Amino acid sequence: MSNYFRPNVDAMAAYAPSEQLPKDNTEIIKLNSNENPYPPSPMAMEVLRNFKGEWLRRYPNAFAQEFREAASTVLEVPTDWIIVGNGSDEILNVVIRACVEPGRKVVYPTPTYVLYRTLSQVQSAEIIEVPYTKDYRLPLKELIAANGSVTFIASPNSPSGHVVPADELRELASNLSGVFVIDEAYVDFAEENGLVLVKEFENVIVIRTLSKGYSLAGLRLGFAVANPKLLSGLYKVKDSYNIDAIACAVGAAAIKDQAYKDACVAKVKASRIKLAKDLAQLGFRIWDSQTNFLLVQPAQGNAEYLYQKLKEQKILLRYFKQPELDDKLRITVGTDEQNQALVKALAKVQSELPKAVFRQ
Repeated sequence: MSNYFRPNVDAMAAYAPSEQLPKDNTEIIKLNSNENPYPPSPMAMEVLRNFKGEWLRRYPNAFAQEFREAASTVLEVPTDWIIVGNGSDEILNVVIRACVEPGRKVVYPTPTYVLYRTLSQVQSAEIIEVPYTKDYRLPLKELIAANGSVTFIASPNSPSGHVVPADELRELASNLSGVFVIDEAYVDFAEENGLVLVKEFENVIVIRTLSKGYSLAGLRLGFAVANPKLLSGLYKVKDSYNIDAIACAVGAAAIKDQAYKDACVAKVKASRIKLAKDLAQLGFRIWDSQTNFLLVQPAQGNAEYLYQKLKEQKILLRYFKQPELDDKLRITVGTDEQNQALVKALAKVQSELPKAVFRQ
């Protein structure tokens, strides 16, 4: 067969998303993709129900202006400081395409969101992965010394769930000459954020999504906040009409409904605390989390075995078969009913464990 691809694309592995389900499958408890267990805002659903066909006939606004104006009001930042993407992943892609080429460095701590590596490989970038400490402390000196053309920090981070302290983010911003991306996909569940840094530093961009806190993972809508000087280059790279009319209108309604979002987030946080306690009683090590998921380690280290056994019982968790994570599981916080079904299933599986599956 002919080789149609660039050598770097031919050599790389594709990003592997978590397992997805047919939309009519309600029997499986899906705790592997960090989706919000609660429905979207009623205000957003009302916009969807009343959406006019004429708005589909015409091209949408190229800048998703309706959403930008809504986000501007909520976040108290100027409208022209906001760029909107087809999910926050598109904005990550736009940053890489605009700022990286062969010979330029992309830097980030690991373990973290693996899409950073995939996007960087597409551009033939030099990738520098700096390991987190065992307790997920940020390797500040090494990240600063690497001084990438683009540096990514996910805060809160996945799969660990920890937040990088604001003073450490500021220290990075003060010492990096390239673009500093703060990926805040899970910020709605966190106690602090780095948004103020975009006003202090021209090279900082904060990226967010409506997939987690707003229960709109299926809508594919994300956005970023940065100095217009930085955004000007990104607009040269993004697709012309990248946000469809439905996503723009529904997303605008959702982000305006902060009361509903905050109520759902509060429920998730309360469930996260209870789930962590229940898992700890089963002998799991639990990492502190400011997200809608938990990183956990079974006492026997047999994470892959537990993942497979629960899958047989129609409960999906996230397992990463890679160093530093292959003895752990990432568990999305579901409803209290889903969480209790998980705990019950884990207790049963553990009570039946043969010694052969204990990790040595």
